[in-house]
Amino acid sequence: MPKYNYAGEPDPRKSEYVIGIADTLQVRVWKNPDLSAEPQVRPDGTITIPLLGDIPAAWRTPSVLRDQIKARLGQFIQDEAAVVTVAVAQVQSYQVTVTGRVGHPGVLSSRSYLTIVEAVALAGGPTPFASPEQTVLLRLNPDGSVRRIPIRYDLIVKGEHLEMNLVLQRGDQLFIP
Repeated sequence: MPKYNYAGEPDPRKSEYVIGIADTLQVRVWKNPDLSAEPQVRPDGTITIPLLGDIPAAWRTPSVLRDQIKARLGQFIQDEAAVVTVAVAQVQSYQVTVTGRVGHPGVLSSRSYLTIVEAVALAGGPTPFASPEQTVLLRLNPDGSVRRIPIRYDLIVKGEHLEMNLVLQRGDQLFIP
């Protein structure tokens, strides 16, 4: 699998998973079951852990969150052997939007990354009056600007230019006019 995709960005499947809003986590403190929890990331990006209260979790990796929880627990637990694990139990933050002339436009949620072809298929495919050769992917840049990436969906489904079948990132919007 290539390290970079058609749009010149790192392939999201190659990067460490980032915790998102609405994801359910599994936080375990070894030998301290009362401190363990399965919190859901709230819309403000925080979770609540017994004894510690609210902790920012969104847009962090599980390992970074684990280190933050362990550091805060150090105020209360002097046992150096206290082992903290953080896992994403349910991914609910990965959402993409497919709009325009498709069978069922709207927001799609998935537990795994979707490609353009998969997202369009889940949205019911292009309608008879769609213009799949004018498909556009709208992606939010880190600076807040929006990038328009032209996609030739009609060629992808013919087996041509498969490099355009991008893996969609959380928050991407796909428009088929």
